[in-house]
Amino acid sequence: MRTIRRLLYREILGATGFVMLAFLGLFLFIDLVGELDNVGKGGYTLAQALLVCALQVPGHVYELAPIGVLIGAIYALARLAQSSEFTILRTGGLGPGLALKLLAQLGLAMAAVTFLVGDFVAPWCDTQATVLESIRKGRLDTERGGVWLRDSRMAEDGEHRYTLNVGIARDNGAVEKVRIFEFGPKGELRTRTTAARATIGTDGVWQLDDVRISQWSADSTPSLAPDQTLDHLRWPSGLTRQVVASAVLPLHTMSTMALYTYMTHLAENDQSAQRYEIKFWKKALYPLACLVMMALALPFAYLHARSGGLSLKVFGGILLGISFVLLNNVTGHLGLLHQWTPWLAASLPSVLYLLMSLGAFSWLVRYR
Repeated sequence: MRTIRRLLYREILGATGFVMLAFLGLFLFIDLVGELDNVGKGGYTLAQALLVCALQVPGHVYELAPIGVLIGAIYALARLAQSSEFTILRTGGLGPGLALKLLAQLGLAMAAVTFLVGDFVAPWCDTQATVLESIRKGRLDTERGGVWLRDSRMAEDGEHRYTLNVGIARDNGAVEKVRIFEFGPKGELRTRTTAARATIGTDGVWQLDDVRISQWSADSTPSLAPDQTLDHLRWPSGLTRQVVASAVLPLHTMSTMALYTYMTHLAENDQSAQRYEIKFWKKALYPLACLVMMALALPFAYLHARSGGLSLKVFGGILLGISFVLLNNVTGHLGLLHQWTPWLAASLPSVLYLLMSLGAFSWLVRYR
């Protein structure tokens, strides 16, 4: 048993490592070609470009892990079948249930490694790459029209709600072009506060600079009071640095916990969280795709050599991997468009491919 496990794991891990190195080399070259256009602009050097490309490698490892596992496992198992080694293992007692168990254990181990890389290593590296990019540009690019956030605070007359817009985020944690709209308990507009710059403290208090406040009276006939101008203003808020960073930074830099925190904040403030809920479930369930890909590769070990050459089987594995990635992306967009249940939209591709792999495996074991 130990010898069989060692043989299978050595072959699969070796082939998977080779496939991953090939893919990472290709992606590293493509990233470097894309960064060369920026070398020499704003003091951006070739060394910084290489560092940015290197920081993107863990993210590529996370994204390519299921495809690498699938191609590597298909190559290893098909090669064992072609050389009749897998047939000898079956004769020696490697039944279908045991083979499925061994590959499931390896798939779970790879899923755990993928989760650690995708939830801890890749987000940190992607954040550092984004910071280096912001240093070159002098700012973090936000979506067109800025980033919108919501906050609320209880007062004597009821709950007051605040809608904030951040236009520019700097690499040092400061934000610029800040607009704050305050609404009273009845939904009436009370104040509009604009600030040229703002710094978010660790305690959640915003330090606003170059402030202009417009106030509306709350009586039956609202009237605009004269604008008030201040050099500085401390504005207490429940919007911490983590929440603002989650809204400003790209989605791929967020860990599973950061996504959960931000989507909870959006739901509590009556904002649409569908996009972040789908991303949360996709990120939480994506490592399990390694287990699905391992199950999908197992039927190739039961194909006879005359059913097709090794290169044909590897090519089929590449097509399966590409189709999984395409379906995974399509279901995410369709789920957002049609308001599907987030966990269902995220898990549908893995469930379909797992059922397909188990069906093919059962058919091959029974009839071949």
